[in-house]
Amino acid sequence: MAHSYEEIRSVALDIILGREQVRDKSTVYQNLRHAIAQIFARREGRQSDLVRIDNQDSEIFLEVFWDLFRQGIITLGLNDLNPQFPHFRATKLASQIADTNSAYFFHDVSSYERVIRSEIPAINDVTLLYLKEAMQAFFSGCILSSTVILGVATEHTFQLLLETIENNLMHQKTYASVFKERNILPKINKFRKILEQNIKVLPNEIKEDLDTNFLGIQSVIRTFRNQSGHPTGKIVGREQTFVLLQLFIPYSKKLYQLMEFFVN
Repeated sequence: MAHSYEEIRSVALDIILGREQVRDKSTVYQNLRHAIAQIFARREGRQSDLVRIDNQDSEIFLEVFWDLFRQGIITLGLNDLNPQFPHFRATKLASQIADTNSAYFFHDVSSYERVIRSEIPAINDVTLLYLKEAMQAFFSGCILSSTVILGVATEHTFQLLLETIENNLMHQKTYASVFKERNILPKINKFRKILEQNIKVLPNEIKEDLDTNFLGIQSVIRTFRNQSGHPTGKIVGREQTFVLLQLFIPYSKKLYQLMEFFVN
């Protein structure tokens, strides 16, 4: 029985991250391939001891294996005695995925999109397009590009908030000076000042963690975006970028709460 790319990738990750127990230690390419066949057989109620992987599954697994390598989840070589392919081991990033206590767990573009749509059902399609591109760049090893694109998604979400306020006659005058600014940083600073002056009108749900989940995260992502988008020579780390991709979610949730308030 053949399986899809996503099914094979999911089982491979479960084995690599230790979420599935297999008979042979899966630190060799062939052993991992066989272990995947065992897990599928076990889940589908078939005899798993002597099972062999389907030819089509085997071809897909080859693609999955090298994608996991390219995405930094596995690296080639086990130790000094077995320093190269077909031996491999999980990377630090894989360990972080396995040990994460974050509410936002994702390990590829599809799972990132699912988490975002679950947490922010009203997410703008254009914003989501940039977020998926940022995640794809991350897994492709293009860390600078990922950070820059994430910064674009962050600013786009803020601009959507401003558009919501500008279209509401009740709140338009209060924030009129923000709309007159041409550049994003003056807009952010002016909006922050006015919002703080009018904080009492906001519901408690929005006021809770507002400084952290909106203004604090926005500042962090913008700082890293500027470091990546200008030739400063500063390199943003893979782990830092992974954290930023997670931080966008509570940031965006808070902005969509604000949009919902300002649309009424």
